[in-house]
Amino acid sequence: MEMVEVGRRLRLRVSAAGRLSERPLLLCNGLGAGLELWQPVREALGSWPTVAFDAPGVGASDVPGYPPTMRGIAGTVARLLDRLGLERVDVLGVSWGGVLAQELARRHPDRVRRLVLAATSPGLIAVPGDPLVLPRMLLQRQGWPRSLHQVSARGYLWQLLALRRWTSLPWLHRLRQETLVLAGDRDPIVPLVNAQLLAARIPRADLHVVPGGSHLFLVTRADEVAPVITAFLRADARHLRRPGSG
Repeated sequence: MEMVEVGRRLRLRVSAAGRLSERPLLLCNGLGAGLELWQPVREALGSWPTVAFDAPGVGASDVPGYPPTMRGIAGTVARLLDRLGLERVDVLGVSWGGVLAQELARRHPDRVRRLVLAATSPGLIAVPGDPLVLPRMLLQRQGWPRSLHQVSARGYLWQLLALRRWTSLPWLHRLRQETLVLAGDRDPIVPLVNAQLLAARIPRADLHVVPGGSHLFLVTRADEVAPVITAFLRADARHLRRPGSG
């Protein structure tokens, strides 16, 4: 665990595990979640090398002085890779982190080999979930991982504002990375149809549905999902669809 300076007055808390020379998996977290949320996933991945970080304004990372855009945050992550000496990585993004992963793959395609998108959507044009679920979760928080409490009010607001007017739908067909889309069929926040849309629009994408999976299936069912992820990352180059199709 260390603090890494990635810009003027901006440091991110970073946790690296395993041999980073073996192309690690970069973990992009959900809204308001600290890197501790990844613990069950990392344990299920075993010796697979990973890099997790607190997004700006979350956990121990610094809070930007003004609201960043998704493009700006993707640039921050690219600078983080530079500071860590990582030329190319695989990327796993969950929920808000899946949005960041899409933007990173678009803006810095040479830095991202393969892409895993979990419980996420194409942004502004997404099919919304139950509008009462998130407020209820925010009010109750029973059973939430402690890592979901590690965000300042301003940091949380900045993350929400980064999503304003953001959508990947117009350019998803230009993503060239092989992509695994993961979704739970009982996700009340990001309904399954969003994953189906991502998989249909990304030329080289495959969809894996977790039966009975809720929004946090990646954490609560890590032992079940981790082998799906590692099999995808280990596989020889596949052409799931002809590049440029969709």
